[in-house]
Amino acid sequence: MNNNLLIINAHIITPTGNRARKGKEMNELLDIPRGTVEVTDGIITYVGSDRQKVNAGDYEVMDAKGQVLLPGFVDSHTHLVFGGYRPEEFMWRMRGDSYMSIMERGGGIVNTMKATREASFHALKRKAERYIDVMSAMGVTTVEGKSGYGLDRETELKQLKVMEAINRDPSRKADIATTFLGAHALPPEYKDREERYIDFLIDEMLPFIKENGLAENCDVFCEKGVFTVAQSRRLLTAARSMGYGIKIHADEIVSFGGAELAAELHALSADHLLHASDEGIRLMAENDVVATLLPLTAFTLREPYARGREMIDAGCAVALATDLNPGSCCSGSIPLTFALACIYMRLSVEEAITALTLNGAAAINRADSIGSIEVGKKGDFALLHAGTYYALPYYTGMNSVQCAIKGGIPVKSLTPTDTEAPRKDKELPRR
Repeated sequence: MNNNLLIINAHIITPTGNRARKGKEMNELLDIPRGTVEVTDGIITYVGSDRQKVNAGDYEVMDAKGQVLLPGFVDSHTHLVFGGYRPEEFMWRMRGDSYMSIMERGGGIVNTMKATREASFHALKRKAERYIDVMSAMGVTTVEGKSGYGLDRETELKQLKVMEAINRDPSRKADIATTFLGAHALPPEYKDREERYIDFLIDEMLPFIKENGLAENCDVFCEKGVFTVAQSRRLLTAARSMGYGIKIHADEIVSFGGAELAAELHALSADHLLHASDEGIRLMAENDVVATLLPLTAFTLREPYARGREMIDAGCAVALATDLNPGSCCSGSIPLTFALACIYMRLSVEEAITALTLNGAAAINRADSIGSIEVGKKGDFALLHAGTYYALPYYTGMNSVQCAIKGGIPVKSLTPTDTEAPRKDKELPRR
């Protein structure tokens, strides 16, 4: 497989650097109207104005014909390995039921937990690969994948091993950055024993997962009715001491102090943040925490959007991600994420590009190797079918990506209609 590629006649648009861009920096993009990118053995070896390579015979040549070439999109928050679906709960929410009320009557994460425990390794892997196919067609070249739908030793490891197997496949269409989210909910067998469950995660799961290289990061759902700030601090402090990157589901349902905790612990990212406080926003900016915003989830939950404009104006580094999951947001749509961020969260198109590339890479601790079109980084790109990047929000909810390029190899991907449709699962008792 030849991963030497020469892209010519490209309108190159990219943020630059090996760290998250903050505040006004998020608007700063390198713009080369007629450029060349050379990829050698999967790594970028030249970026600049058009030139002819002397030994072009060793390289596949792609003529971009003036179309925009962006860094491959980095979807830095997903739950793409799961069993079952929850369309009934979606309809309950349409009738006005709250996310937390559905959880209280046996729905939510615990519903998916049961289906994921029952699913085979191969069934989980096939489903995850189908989602990656579809996301690749929308320009995604790296995706973060969380566990958290097992909530026991066997199933959490099964989820992580599915992602490990996908990463070992040389023909994979996107890399997966793996995150252990054992603290996604309290499993039924630990009812009213939250501290014992945290002990189990710290004493048994984190050391084994680290020793076997199954996850890079550790996450926790720090939320009223789930895990407290103190419990989250205890888990994440232990994870950090073992060498994990740390991330937090923060302030999604209520203002709960998650953003402040992320700043205190210098987390890679705090995610959701629909109800982050002014103080939490200020502290995240001061402590270089990436604020990962998930507009699709607010959209599907009919919740107010996170204050992306205010966060950037306060000096935060903002990333955007889809939050693909079977419950609150069964969508991995990059086009709709882009449109919602620009229209309702008031990000500029330039800021949204930075948020879905370099800042997304920083949120998973990979800004040194992906997220921008620069020499020394991976040859991961999204080629648009338009000569202007304004097409990204302008084609509202429609895909403006012609193809993804992964490690210097153009990717042939499925279309969104090729995903597996939800089968009719056994429904939870109705009201």
